[in-house]
Amino acid sequence: HQYKTLINMTAATGKGSRFYPSEDIKPAKAVHRVKQNPPRIRASITPGTVLILLAGRFRGKRVVCLKPLESGLLLVSGPYKINGVPLRRVNQAYVIATSTKVDVSSVDVKKFDDAYFSREKDADTQGEEEFFMGDAPKPAVVSDERKKDQQTVDAALLKAVAAVDMLEGYLAARFTLTANDKPHEMVF
Repeated sequence: HQYKTLINMTAATGKGSRFYPSEDIKPAKAVHRVKQNPPRIRASITPGTVLILLAGRFRGKRVVCLKPLESGLLLVSGPYKINGVPLRRVNQAYVIATSTKVDVSSVDVKKFDDAYFSREKDADTQGEEEFFMGDAPKPAVVSDERKKDQQTVDAALLKAVAAVDMLEGYLAARFTLTANDKPHEMVF
């Protein structure tokens, strides 16, 4: 109230006011959002490169890189029929790229993105009592859609693998190191 009357008096007389508000009123700042650049994929990893998985359930398996995803992860497949590795996302930090290449231009991987691999949220979130009194956790069930997608990708990938001599046996073999192996001197 007092502040408004001083402003009106100042406008009428033309003199500057000697009253200042006790707290500065700051203008609202514009929110600056940082746009992240897409992660960079190693130069040695291209679609069709045979990779060796170093961690996780399938460590030691050789897989074929199909494409990099938006999140920076790699889409790989065994093929499932050869070594049991399904279509899955892999972090590039946990793979070794080999010099072996497969022509994957015939494999259609347009439909696979990060949303395809994301898990569905359970509608029934259970309370503490149900958690402790509940039965065994539900086993993960692979949907028919995933199985069908795996078969279509494998069909095209197996043709490409068959075109290269001895590649099927190479993909089926596990990567292992013995006591006398020197990984820093190996050429993959």
